[in-house]
Amino acid sequence: MRIKFLSLSLSLSLSLSLSAMLSSIALRFKASGSTNRRFIATVISGIKTSKLVRDRLKVEVDQMNQQVPGFRPSLVVLQVGDRDDSNLYIRTKLKAAAEIGIEAKHVRLPRSTTQDEVLQSIVAVNQNPAVHGLIVQLPLDSAHQVHSQLVTNTVCPDKDVDGLSCINAGRLSRGDLDDCFLPCTPNGCMELIRQTGVAVEGSHAVVVGRSKIVGSPMLDLLLWSHATVTCCHSKTSNLPEQVSRADILVVGAGRAEMVHGDWLKEGAVVIDCGINYVTDETKAGGRRVVGDVHYASAYQRAGFITPVPGGVGPMTVAMLMENTVRSAQRFLSRSTTGR
Repeated sequence: MRIKFLSLSLSLSLSLSLSAMLSSIALRFKASGSTNRRFIATVISGIKTSKLVRDRLKVEVDQMNQQVPGFRPSLVVLQVGDRDDSNLYIRTKLKAAAEIGIEAKHVRLPRSTTQDEVLQSIVAVNQNPAVHGLIVQLPLDSAHQVHSQLVTNTVCPDKDVDGLSCINAGRLSRGDLDDCFLPCTPNGCMELIRQTGVAVEGSHAVVVGRSKIVGSPMLDLLLWSHATVTCCHSKTSNLPEQVSRADILVVGAGRAEMVHGDWLKEGAVVIDCGINYVTDETKAGGRRVVGDVHYASAYQRAGFITPVPGGVGPMTVAMLMENTVRSAQRFLSRSTTGR
């Protein structure tokens, strides 16, 4: 009987040990990421998200009108020259403003306009209390030399709804997010990231590109949202290795499909700010639009990804409208408090 009991105990002990060992191996196998799972990314639609933003802003504009009958946020779009691409962008902005209830005015100056004349036009809008937002459409299409940075810095910081002036950029870099206008494209990217439900705080974010309009302010927004941020650029060595560490990846380098899917960390959030044209004989115009990320391969590995077109682009316009509404709200607040 004793021998039978010892045999049963030994059998049970071996069974438990084997079970524990198998469980441990399974856990290590799962942790190593070697399950060969194939990700299919969730597409983050900028078209749908921008509509949510515009619908919310329309309600806020209606509320302002109820508070002060006849009051509407006012936006001026200043253009120099007559570039076809600029005309298209401006029409998109004017249409979005009309849908929300923003009074938008398009001021077009001829190509013969000098730098001093451009600056005088900006100062005139700065001094007009009925205007809450002013954007200068870039690039400037002038027959004369006009310094873009001087032009954007002449826009009053309180009306700089593009968020491009040095004052607003400086406030952002210091983390004074409540005291500045956030650049529209990076702010739109942040809204798209929020739509995923993925926490920015504590994540490792990688930004590819360091432009003044996208990359640099994107880095600041992620940093002050408590992510650990790596900024990559043309001098970065071993870019694929840097990208592979990203929980959140934002690409704005201006190079068609430069980031490949096999660079990505599985399940990463991928925000593609690129707008590039590549040859495609199957299209009517002989070319098509692609982003900075190779979408087909990234789609198989990312957790979330923005399409091009239909991703970041619509959000840029939506956040411009948001900044204009915020400026109008601040104006009303100062008017009612007497400050």
